Amino acid sequence: QVQLVESGGGLVQAGGSLRLSCAASALTFSNYAMAWFRRAPGKEREFVAAISWNGGSTHYADSVKGRFTVARDNAKNTVYLQMNSLKPEDTGVYYCAADWAAAWRRYWGPNEYDYWGQGTQVTVSS
Repeated sequence: QVQLVESGGGLVQAGGSLRLSCAASALTFSNYAMAWFRRAPGKEREFVAAISWNGGSTHYADSVKGRFTVARDNAKNTVYLQMNSLKPEDTGVYYCAADWAAAWRRYWGPNEYDYWGQGTQVTVSS
């Protein structure tokens, strides 16, 4: 059974940093593109960042460009999201997701992804 397990969330002051991790199991990790989404209170789930199977291609939402960095380590079956200069509007539950690499097209769309983690809470105080 495929599992994606996020960790690294928490409470941080505005301007601070966090690094999220997502560990995958029961899939051939290098066959999958990975992404991060988030859901803020009272809002729809939104795209944050995505990375191709080998890390050669990355994409970011405009709201996080220059502040967040997505990376992966295929040897560890793990994808990361380094979040710097955090703002209160970054608060939400962050989810990682996996999509079969050969079919990866609409990286920004949640329906693109086959597997999801349970999420980790990020709270940024002002």
